[in-house]
Amino acid sequence: MAFTTVTSKGQTTLPKDVRAAANLKPGDRIHFTVLEDGTIIVRVKNRSVRDIAFKPPGGKRVPIAQMTR
Repeated sequence: MAFTTVTSKGQTTLPKDVRAAANLKPGDRIHFTVLEDGTIIVRVKNRSVRDIAFKPPGGKRVPIAQMTR
């Protein structure tokens, strides 16, 4: 579990281990969804399907057929 602090301007820094786990790079986009119970879901929106299919993290290519399973 990782913690961060929100500044007076509403900003925060994602901890290094979180950035590494999500393979986040400068310029990547993050989407926040707030559920009715107050739960917040964070999704990384930095890659298109083409990026994932042809340039996956770690360089190992995965066939489209395997991705659709």
